[in-house]
Amino acid sequence: MAFARTCSVALVGVEGVVVEVQADLEPGVAAFTLVGLPDKSLTESRDRVRAAVVNSGAAWPQKKLTVGLSPASVPKSGSGFDLAVAAAVLGAAERIDPRVLADIVMIGELGLDGRVRPVRGVLPAVLAAADAGYEQVVVPECAAVEASLVPGVSVLGVRSLRQLIAVLADEPVPDEDPDEQGRPDPLLAGLRMPGTGAATGMHSVGAAQHEPGHDLADVVGQISARTAVEVAAAGGHHLFLEGPPGAGKTMLAERLPAILPRLGRQESLEVTAVHSVAGLLPPGKPLIDVAPYCAPHHSATMQALVGGGPGIARPGAVSLSHRGVLFLDETPEFNSQALDALRQPLEAGHVVIARSAGVVRFPAKFLMVLAANPCPCGRFSQRDDLCECPPSAIRRYQARLSGPLLDRVDLRVEVDRVTRTELTASGARGESTATVADRVRAARERATERLAGTPWRTNSEVPGRELRSRWYAVSGAMDEAERHLERGVLTARGLDRVLRVAWTVADLVGHGRPDATDVALALQLRTGVPRGVPMAIGALT
Repeated sequence: MAFARTCSVALVGVEGVVVEVQADLEPGVAAFTLVGLPDKSLTESRDRVRAAVVNSGAAWPQKKLTVGLSPASVPKSGSGFDLAVAAAVLGAAERIDPRVLADIVMIGELGLDGRVRPVRGVLPAVLAAADAGYEQVVVPECAAVEASLVPGVSVLGVRSLRQLIAVLADEPVPDEDPDEQGRPDPLLAGLRMPGTGAATGMHSVGAAQHEPGHDLADVVGQISARTAVEVAAAGGHHLFLEGPPGAGKTMLAERLPAILPRLGRQESLEVTAVHSVAGLLPPGKPLIDVAPYCAPHHSATMQALVGGGPGIARPGAVSLSHRGVLFLDETPEFNSQALDALRQPLEAGHVVIARSAGVVRFPAKFLMVLAANPCPCGRFSQRDDLCECPPSAIRRYQARLSGPLLDRVDLRVEVDRVTRTELTASGARGESTATVADRVRAARERATERLAGTPWRTNSEVPGRELRSRWYAVSGAMDEAERHLERGVLTARGLDRVLRVAWTVADLVGHGRPDATDVALALQLRTGVPRGVPMAIGALT
């Protein structure tokens, strides 16, 4: 009996489980059996592996071959096990020393010609291998940079099975076929998640990939909206922008990620792992260290928003915007069930997708920005009344946004069109992205220092009970907000949200505790009452 084993990784969402791949050769009629709860794509690997081995110049063993994937109770899917299966078979056939294989984790798909193809989820797979104590991994050559993001792991990137055999057998590495050298692998043009891209209008990028000309100073006027964007970034507050077309709602949302603080190392790995599973990492520079930005089209399905889809569950827009910004333009045009599905990730910070084979969990801690027209025609405004929509149509349009969803939004701002006077006024350009980002970073640092020793990182996460008992405003500062509570303008939950926003304003202007001015601005950003243009944060510091 000839036996060899190596390892690979089964991914469930962004969490990996190390799988031992065992190959056993016994005398008997030549056959290839794969056991261990494989799915259809993995079962098909038998033909891919056999062809790849033969086309790599190795002999296929003419014996009874059994390949087992252990633990058998873990569902296994995808083509990422091909490389490990081929190596285990060659080890059992003694083409490679079986002892060399035992402590190596291998991830990669094989083409029929023996080339090693890229697969999704290399980073979370290598993270799982490192957590399990493995120090050597073999991945497709194009994914070596991604795999090397994990510290303490030695990464070998291979282009072909022939190259892997030579390295493991301590033989001279063969030259690549001249016809293949320099030819781009078509898969490197971008693995794309089904349900994203042009088909649904899904757009997901990091802030560093935004157009370099996108600066907050380009937003003319709109002091109220710019203030709301700054407060949202500093405290992690969800934001609702309502106004006619052309008022600048999309412009503001696109500039929000750039004023968010850069991601820490652990946050970068979380975000990169999600994009790796989705197949959306740019080749060559995979680490995402800036806040991602995702703007799905209003025709996006529930699966495109929260994740799922046929077969292997894939991350949706809420997970692709993890630690970043999710922008829902024309929010009332979204499917109502899809919008209601956002409530769970907004509360829990993650998405749970149930499948018959198990449960998949994706992170989804994001800053949500909603944008909507005030009416179906979009011309209704407090400043001028050009709207011809009947009142019943306006009510139906606005009712598409459910109360439970809006109740989770801390900031609500009306964005009117910029007038000619505002456009041509001296000093119409606001502060630059760099200036606002510095204030946001300082405010986050104050909040982090205050919340040290707690499970919360931003003001928006602090429960109302803790706010009222440990971090209330200065004496008398909340009087006006409490009067709004008595008159029914605010609910008890709304009062807590005003206090959260007041703390963020205080952090931005450098106050030790929110005073009456901070609460007044928070109240205006939450309810629009009292009317008037809020003063820019820069004028308060």
